[in-house]
Amino acid sequence: MNINCIVIDDTPLAVEKLEGFIRQVPILNLLKTFNSGLEAISFMKTNPVDLVFLDIQMEQFSGLQFLDSLQNPPQIIIVSAYSQYAVSGFDHSVTDYLLKPYSFERFLKAIDKVQPDLGVKSQKEYMFVKTEYRMERISFSDILYIEGKGAYLRIVTRKSGIMTLQSFQNMESMLPPDNFLRIHKSFMVALNKIESIERNRIKIGDQDIPVGLSYRERFMKALNINAADKK
Repeated sequence: MNINCIVIDDTPLAVEKLEGFIRQVPILNLLKTFNSGLEAISFMKTNPVDLVFLDIQMEQFSGLQFLDSLQNPPQIIIVSAYSQYAVSGFDHSVTDYLLKPYSFERFLKAIDKVQPDLGVKSQKEYMFVKTEYRMERISFSDILYIEGKGAYLRIVTRKSGIMTLQSFQNMESMLPPDNFLRIHKSFMVALNKIESIERNRIKIGDQDIPVGLSYRERFMKALNINAADKK
């Protein structure tokens, strides 16, 4: 399922940035860009739009005026350089508020908020992570385990190890919770890749991974293992 979206912003550089980010997300289908909300309203009367990226401060017809004019609005992500409009935006039940300048990671978080209401989040089978100077696409099915390396995480896939600067907490929010579980302060694993369990260690490929004491009960419940069976 694709998300049909439009961009309303009268700043060419802001539009160009959004276009570049949208192109990197396969489920987003950019229909058109507008420098005026009035033009967009006319377009939306004859074209189904799921999501609008909306600037607030525009000449002649502001983003808030645009929101007030909609009877059955699609989902809205406000993209603004001014934080003072956030309360007004959420009074209009917008999905998210991106404050310029924003990163690609923050953009993806906004898109994740759109997906549940459109019924496509469960279909997502990948994520993007920043590594060095690029965004790397990683399929969930390729991940074996994730290891903490100081401020970095090393995502170990079938083919390689990818280093990314982020926390386990953030990583947990990106991964499907039914198959990925943190089992140690330094390890998160794909449950369906576990080959064997011996005492307080598991084996994935040629890697032995410890199960931390404080994580053990949750781990056993996730695999429906009784404490007596694990001894």
